[in-house]
Amino acid sequence: MERSPIQTWDQIRSYLAESDTPGLNAYLETLSGAEVVRALFRLTVDEQRELLMAVPAAAAAEIIEVSPDSKAVDLIESLPSAEAAAIVLKMASDEQADVLGELPGEDLEAILEEMEEATASEVRELVSYASDSAGGLMVTEYLAFPSRTSAGAVIEQITSGPTDVSRFLLQHVFAIGRQRRLLGTVKFRDLVFADRDTTLSEIMTRPTVVNTEADLATLSHCFAETGYLSLPVTSDDGALRGVLLRSDVEGALVDKSEADHLKSQGIVQGEELRTMNVLLRSRRRLSWLSVNILLNIAAASVIAAFEETLTAVIALAVFLPIVSDMSGCSGNQAVAVSMRELTLGVVNARDVAHVWWQEVKVGLINGVALGSLLALAAYLWKGNATLGLVVGLALCINTIVAVSIGGTVPLIIKRLNADPAVASGPVLTTVTDMCGFFLVLGMATVALPWL
Repeated sequence: MERSPIQTWDQIRSYLAESDTPGLNAYLETLSGAEVVRALFRLTVDEQRELLMAVPAAAAAEIIEVSPDSKAVDLIESLPSAEAAAIVLKMASDEQADVLGELPGEDLEAILEEMEEATASEVRELVSYASDSAGGLMVTEYLAFPSRTSAGAVIEQITSGPTDVSRFLLQHVFAIGRQRRLLGTVKFRDLVFADRDTTLSEIMTRPTVVNTEADLATLSHCFAETGYLSLPVTSDDGALRGVLLRSDVEGALVDKSEADHLKSQGIVQGEELRTMNVLLRSRRRLSWLSVNILLNIAAASVIAAFEETLTAVIALAVFLPIVSDMSGCSGNQAVAVSMRELTLGVVNARDVAHVWWQEVKVGLINGVALGSLLALAAYLWKGNATLGLVVGLALCINTIVAVSIGGTVPLIIKRLNADPAVASGPVLTTVTDMCGFFLVLGMATVALPWL
């Protein structure tokens, strides 16, 4: 039976008020990640900070890892540097990169100063990579040994060495040379069943690698081609830097898709959560909505220009939103396909002509089909074939225009080094509305004696 959300965060408040740390830790262990996040968002900022400082660093790290990225950054930023550093050290390396990479420079340096020099250097390297690159997504918990090391020695170090390997990826062991140059990989099962005197160089295989700077589209294509669950990540000189998991790439693709969707709906300045300041949320939304109202006024001005025609044939008012809305839906489909293909690297900003021609062919077929249906509906309603021809032809033409814009505008915007997810929607909506209104009312004006 699902717990009451109020009971969950009130219970946490009770443990905090009583300074019952053992009870708090025991209670948190009974909660799922979703329950912890839901409760966390009902606590005040001071209570959130108190919670993170009351539990062990490993437990605090788990709370931060299950929180949305923007919230995780706020939580780390709210803590004293020493406590923040202790928590960060308990986080997986890829999570460290995600959170610390979003911190202001002075806050990041304050946390790094609390770490050992070698550890701080590793963290600096992680946050230097783009968040959606192989370097930004990789984990650094892996096992690597000189290629001349024997299988028995490797197993001995893993099973009885001083390092806790429970957080390490154990599917492969990596064979390295000088300056950590990657020479090969050894499956863990091959290592276990190999003769103890066999060296890694004798049982290793040549690996498929990705560069630290490889982007998300390249990584997705690489995993699709190879079918592997993980790939080693190397720098330009061939040195092993980390391991990239297929699941992390798939997660990054989902995150990008969600971010693009939010941008297309006007949430353009990063993640928005309802726990954020109300005025901040309002200002961010208005920056988008105020532009859209101007674009809508421009579209509506087309209707005003044909006021006499609309007055003479009031039935046209029924079909105006149908033509604009259906065309907009077709255009949005084209936008979605272009955004997906840009993400996967299937097309680039130079493929405008190719994309346009592919969309025109689909738009023509769908335009004829949808236009015919609307023409038939208009004729059955009013018994006027000319009215059906006007609205049907308008929808057909506007569908072709919409898919042409929807397919090509993301590529054009990308070529201008702008964000296609932000600008494609308003451009598509404005043009399809103006064009649809103009086509319906313009052709109706010409055919007015027969309407």
